[in-house]
Amino acid sequence: MTSAAARPARIALVGDRSPNVVSHTRIPLLLDALAERDRLVLDPYWIPSEDLGAGTGDASVHGFDAVWVVPGSPYRSEAGVLAAIRTAREEGIPFLGTCGGFQHAVLEYARNVCGLTHVAHAETDPDAEDLLIEPLSCSLIGHEGVVTTEPDSLARAVLGAERTVERYHCSYGPSRHLDTLRAHGLRFSGYDEDGHVRMAELPGHPFFLASLFQPELAGDTARPHPIVRALARAAAEHAGARTAGPRATTVG
Repeated sequence: MTSAAARPARIALVGDRSPNVVSHTRIPLLLDALAERDRLVLDPYWIPSEDLGAGTGDASVHGFDAVWVVPGSPYRSEAGVLAAIRTAREEGIPFLGTCGGFQHAVLEYARNVCGLTHVAHAETDPDAEDLLIEPLSCSLIGHEGVVTTEPDSLARAVLGAERTVERYHCSYGPSRHLDTLRAHGLRFSGYDEDGHVRMAELPGHPFFLASLFQPELAGDTARPHPIVRALARAAAEHAGARTAGPRATTVG
């Protein structure tokens, strides 16, 4: 039997896996490259959004070493995705949200931390009175653009540069209540050339980063994007800390 110390870090890939979503086909290749190039071995579990929830008996991300809410919205269960994000945020599990994952990370924070319980996502509730996530003025599907990171931020540290060019495949983003989100501790740490929010992070959390762009689409799958590598390192550190503790948490 393999010892707890030898087990790879477990990562929950939250989203409705589809062969028609390009990022979903690339993520397994990126994980293979992380193991080969960086010796960062992750044990991935794809968790459909509708399998997640806050009720007894529902699948959850408790006990994982990282949570990545992957692109592919609208998710079959918005509530399931929000429950996974909340667990990662509250339990200090390394978290990455890309594209739809970014949008829902902001939505979860607004509802559960800021008390903006009625804010909604236009993709799933277009007639809501208070839309936090709205259609972008210009769709970013297939678009590349410059992202400028904030000084002394996790985004800057991970990317290693003030400016970077990133790929998008989305049509929605946050537009309202940004000052309220900031006042409650969420940091917007990356902006496009027009000053629109493109990255968010949570100071004080071991690793909580979200981007509207999709780092999994960058370049060659043999060279994972710095954000993906950073998540893998954070997952490995989380797994090491769990193993070193008095009792290792297992997922059965």
